[in-house]
Amino acid sequence: MNPLKQNVKDLDQCFYALKEMYPVPYDKKTTSPYTKTRVILMNGTEYESVWFLHQFARHCDVPEIKNAIAVVRSQEQQQQKVIACLKPMDESILETTIGYEQLAIDLTATLAKHDTDKGNIEALNFALLEDFDHLYRFSNLMLLDGQDGNPETLVGKYTEIMPGRPTIAHHRYPVDNVKRPMNAKKSELFSKLVANVITAAEQQTMNYYMNISQWYKTDLGRQLYAEIAMVEEEHVTQYESLKDPNCSWLENWVMHEYTEAYLYFSMYEDESDENIKKIWKRHFDMERAHLNVACSMLEKYEGRRAAEVVGDGEFPELLKLGSNKEYVRDVLERTVLLTGDKQGYIDVMRLKDNADFFCYQSAFIDEPTTPSHLVIAKTIENHGKDYRFEESPHPVQDLACRTCDNTKLGRTNKK
Repeated sequence: MNPLKQNVKDLDQCFYALKEMYPVPYDKKTTSPYTKTRVILMNGTEYESVWFLHQFARHCDVPEIKNAIAVVRSQEQQQQKVIACLKPMDESILETTIGYEQLAIDLTATLAKHDTDKGNIEALNFALLEDFDHLYRFSNLMLLDGQDGNPETLVGKYTEIMPGRPTIAHHRYPVDNVKRPMNAKKSELFSKLVANVITAAEQQTMNYYMNISQWYKTDLGRQLYAEIAMVEEEHVTQYESLKDPNCSWLENWVMHEYTEAYLYFSMYEDESDENIKKIWKRHFDMERAHLNVACSMLEKYEGRRAAEVVGDGEFPELLKLGSNKEYVRDVLERTVLLTGDKQGYIDVMRLKDNADFFCYQSAFIDEPTTPSHLVIAKTIENHGKDYRFEESPHPVQDLACRTCDNTKLGRTNKK
């Protein structure tokens, strides 16, 4: 599929009518977990697009470009509202959260397995273990608070639920989250797509947790969301730093629209819900029109063809969300002790005692534990053991115990 080689609608024909903007929500009990994660992914993709275009408009003094941005952004806003309303009213905050973390795990693993860019792969595998641990913490909160919903049922048993790199070890000095950017002129198209897709997805998770913590109904739950929101800030910092900062605003616009078109077509090809499949198709058609506008502006104002950004335009292998249990286990076993170290990563056991990581940990964590670990301690206290869904013993012996929570692994250089 090549979105650059198809006839597109006129931009003014792409608007939704207001009455069309409230779709039939999915049924939370019967809908595939991966349909739910696709909804979350595309909601985040639209959010990223809207805020990129707002920032572009605030840094642009060309009336024709600003006018085009206004029209496209309005349509992106309509798309986002439609997608957001696919979530049913009876889906709880925590049920939605389980979907966010399942997306983070399986999207990250899928992208890492198919990318060839070393920087991307290292970043994806690193954050993968942290999102994996977040799923475990939120699942235990669901049990602790006695909420309806069974986490392993919510993830369809496609994703295991057990400790990853302990959340207490995720809190790093901010500089250690900034990584080396790719060179867009030399990078493969798929690698550029990966950086765009994962940045938008993690940003959506960060935004959700930033805003939802105040609405949760228990103090410990509110604290857990606030803590993990800080980790998601780290992940967004890491992923956005992978993108080439030397690309122009117009070049970035073309890449944004191409990413959206790629994702919508991927979602359409993989979707099992016929109602939602129609939405993905309509939005794909809209994105082709948006891409056409962005390409025309790039050529008119910078004298550059779209081929300089997206090559011949042919989509690389489409994104297909699915289970990644063995991949996650392998990464967990090999890299659980890694932490950030400036533009790279290092085994925490090799860090010097005066490393920024340890200094920041001492300043940020002034108690023996954090909300993410209090959740596990209280679950063990109330239920005798933590909540897990494991298909075989944990690959890391230090994380195998179900009656104690490890708060040292990946956090200290002492044996």
